[in-house]
Amino acid sequence: MSFEKIVLATGNQGKVAELADKLASLNIEVVAQSEFDVPEVAETGTTFIENAIIKARHAAKITGLPAIADDSGLEVEALGGAPGIYSARFAGVNANDSDNIDKLLSELGDNPNRTARFWCVLVLMRHADDPTPLICQGVWQGEILPERQGEQGFGYDPVFFSHEKNCSAAMLDKATKNSLSHRGKALNQLLDLLKAN
Repeated sequence: MSFEKIVLATGNQGKVAELADKLASLNIEVVAQSEFDVPEVAETGTTFIENAIIKARHAAKITGLPAIADDSGLEVEALGGAPGIYSARFAGVNANDSDNIDKLLSELGDNPNRTARFWCVLVLMRHADDPTPLICQGVWQGEILPERQGEQGFGYDPVFFSHEKNCSAAMLDKATKNSLSHRGKALNQLLDLLKAN
């Protein structure tokens, strides 16, 4: 299983740079689906895995290249696993990170159970009809802080407390965050699988 070029099913240049950096040692070129004018696809799955497969299949079908997609989010124990697959639009379709954090803190209130985890699922489809895509998962355990701390990162990072570093994810430098995070773990798993093959 060798690839020269892989399309990443995202328009997020940060994710493209992160993946390109990881795959550089394997001489694999990573390009964003936006370079092929791939339109967004409806995420109609009920799990991170289903949504990642939908996005990877869509990108592979339109570009004719192997495709990687990720789906990730925050799962809060006291909220029955919410926001889950709806993490990016928890406070509504046009919500921003701050709106989502406000809704999360409001729903949690003063609940003493603040246990939470970030999930990331990465799917690599060799082609649009790949019956056995590679699926990698990473999880980052932590808890939800009562208020925002730190300026780094994005999403729920300011309220996600990392036990390993005793601070919020938004207080970690990029390299440290990548070594601990759900996405970093899933990426390392993918890298190991690609090297093994």
